[in-house]
Amino acid sequence: MIGDWEWDDTLFAGAAPYYRRGRLPYAPGLADTLADALAEALRVDGEGRLLDVGCGPGTVALTLAPLFHEVVGVDPDGGMLAEAGRAAAAAGVTGKTRWVRVRAEELPAGLGTFTVATFAQSFHWMDRDLVAATVRDMLRPGGVLVHVSDLKTEHRGEEELRALRRALDPLPYPAVPHAAMDVLVRRRLGPVRRAGRGVLPHGTPGGEAAVLTRAGFSGPRRLVVPGGQPLERTADDVVAGVFSLSSSAPHLFGAARDAFEAELRGLLREASPAGRFSELQPGTEVFVWGKPPAG
Repeated sequence: MIGDWEWDDTLFAGAAPYYRRGRLPYAPGLADTLADALAEALRVDGEGRLLDVGCGPGTVALTLAPLFHEVVGVDPDGGMLAEAGRAAAAAGVTGKTRWVRVRAEELPAGLGTFTVATFAQSFHWMDRDLVAATVRDMLRPGGVLVHVSDLKTEHRGEEELRALRRALDPLPYPAVPHAAMDVLVRRRLGPVRRAGRGVLPHGTPGGEAAVLTRAGFSGPRRLVVPGGQPLERTADDVVAGVFSLSSSAPHLFGAARDAFEAELRGLLREASPAGRFSELQPGTEVFVWGKPPAG
């Protein structure tokens, strides 16, 4: 529960088909960074089990699949799990992956014991104290919990270097007009952030470190995978990005969905008649937490 808001099953309703295309990727090098971090934290030999909680379309679970004997992704959204299954088949790892429709609060759900648990931009939607304690019990002694998110803040010097780079080497296409797009969404859905059948006037919570410390995890070790690389985005990519968000999921627009999309595409044509945009790759932040070994 987040303040007075409670989760419901419409949170990402209709968003799954847009997720992979619309969301910006994690920073290049995330897979190698995670592999190195797990190798340092514990013996990852292809025989362990990975639990990805709130797995969405399986982005992080499939990134880490080569490191484990079995990967189990759990998510309450059936559309997301269907996308994960298709992606697993395309990657040739169907035999070692399972996708289970269950809320994190309903764990352990008979899923057994795991070597590593991951949360990739999902933990803030959960009853975090309950889920953290449950997942800790599901990890083997000495196991690891990994929290992955976009890098929200960067060192001032890094920001200045990126600004200088943009000034010396202008991006090839116009920037995505995020501010104007946000105005358009608010005009249709209201000024307060929507989330399923409720609203989030104060956004989602932070403070993961305090929650995981209370649950008995040690650490964390913080890793940053740098971003800043220019990405090319089409108008279709940008539209998909809007519909991939809980705050502007397709069902929220009701009968006005097509009208909203037409208005959005008109805004994008004004911003870039060629239908191409440039956006800088965000960095990725990783926190590695440990469960104490037995004894």
